Amino acid sequence: MTDYVIAPPAVASVAVAGADERFPIRRVFCVGRNYAAHAREMGNDPDREPPFFFTKPADAVVPASGTVPYPSATSDLHHEVELVVALGSGGANIDPAQALDLVWGYGVGLDLTRRDMQAVAKNMGRPWDMAKGFDASAPCSPLVPASTLGHPAGKLVWLDVNGVRKQEGNLNELIWSVPEVIAYLSTLVTLAPGDLIYTGTPAGVGQLNPGDVVTGGVADVAEFTLTFGPKPA
Repeated sequence: MTDYVIAPPAVASVAVAGADERFPIRRVFCVGRNYAAHAREMGNDPDREPPFFFTKPADAVVPASGTVPYPSATSDLHHEVELVVALGSGGANIDPAQALDLVWGYGVGLDLTRRDMQAVAKNMGRPWDMAKGFDASAPCSPLVPASTLGHPAGKLVWLDVNGVRKQEGNLNELIWSVPEVIAYLSTLVTLAPGDLIYTGTPAGVGQLNPGDVVTGGVADVAEFTLTFGPKPA
């Protein structure tokens, strides 16, 4: 038995739909600008350049339900709804034709972004980790196993704020498909069981305020409803 100088942190995990068991989270990878319309709204060329990735801490994943805390240090928090892919196995240099074999299941999540902090970091040529990787920045629905769901394609992706539709797209609009994302990412890191991949968001990202009620989903995969708490004192 290994002794530690402090108590080891709890294993980060996400719920599994209809089960008591939970899915342990190893790492969280996010794909940037993976819908052409969103790339354009952010002022970028949507041509099929290689995908790029950023990460969030595993414990940034919280339930996409109940009250989610509104973060500190921002006055321009943005919503980005995404299909989430959970890997049950891993490897390096995965062939796209075999990439879906790694997938354990799917969910729907939010890539929350401190947009004002991100803009300052970009303008100053600094990393924007704290614009993306803050506490509770990756709410996620319970995961649905691929063994029962299959692999979703051509499904509606949507998000409403206070009952008003803000984001809408379709999985067939992904610049890089799920198997292509997995395969390319596996050339950069060795993927492993427990890795989550947030696959990119459609156009319509926008500001969130304390008290906002946010609903979203991917058709035939999962839906969520959550409320943002008050601004920190």
